[in-house]
Amino acid sequence: MATSRDYIEMTFTLPSELIEPCLGLLSGEGIEYFQEEEDRLCAYLPDSEWSEEKKRNIMAILENSFGSVPSFSVKHMADRNWNAEWEAHLKPIEISEQLLIVQKHRGIKPKPDQIVIEINPKMSFGTGYHATTRLMLRQIEKIDIEAMRILDIGTGTGVLAIACRKLGNNRDILAVDNNNWAVENARENVRENQAENISVEMLDVEDDLDTILAGHYDLILANINRNVLDRILPAIRQKTPESLVLLSGIMTYDEPWLHALFKKLEYRVVETLYEEEWLSCLVESPS
Repeated sequence: MATSRDYIEMTFTLPSELIEPCLGLLSGEGIEYFQEEEDRLCAYLPDSEWSEEKKRNIMAILENSFGSVPSFSVKHMADRNWNAEWEAHLKPIEISEQLLIVQKHRGIKPKPDQIVIEINPKMSFGTGYHATTRLMLRQIEKIDIEAMRILDIGTGTGVLAIACRKLGNNRDILAVDNNNWAVENARENVRENQAENISVEMLDVEDDLDTILAGHYDLILANINRNVLDRILPAIRQKTPESLVLLSGIMTYDEPWLHALFKKLEYRVVETLYEEEWLSCLVESPS
């Protein structure tokens, strides 16, 4: 039986300075798909996951953090409407002088020698439109990834794995996600970008972590939320202690918590990048 791909859209009206904090709080509730505007934040989650209890939980978290619940509306969005609205807003994203992300078939002319990644995002997270994706890509550009075994956790559109291949990695890459739509979309993007030897698998980073980590990776990419990271990073440290770990999905106000976790796990911070309210951090085991 086909899985319904209808979504619930929650549209919050709030001051621009609260958009990123609100996004971070909602990410912690398992909402992964967002569209940001000047004074609005649209959040999307599968219709099957929506309930009055979920609504009450979200309202309580926002009230506890902001003192009151921002004005918001809720509407049902069918699959066909979602794709049309999402794609209508997509514009080219220049990650750097070296890397450009475009929507497929938009006919964008890159700069000389600029690497182009064509992404058809559908409903998957990781288009380059969010700061966390851009931060991860800018960190990847600085790493000598050519001969690294790479794992991409929560791959979304597959953009990070594809970027690794186009930036010169020549080893097999494993990209995992627990969302069937994301897996389907990532596989499509891998094919369209002719990024060979990237395996996209439907695996849950918590339930299937032992299976995922059996490959013993040199670099682990994890653009995920704080709650999941808190649960899986100790196991990553234990099972693959020599791996470099590049992570994002963490807001700047959670940085003290993050550094406390690194200290507990004996990770050394190599580099931290910031954009807006978000950070990306590369860590390694001390030599």
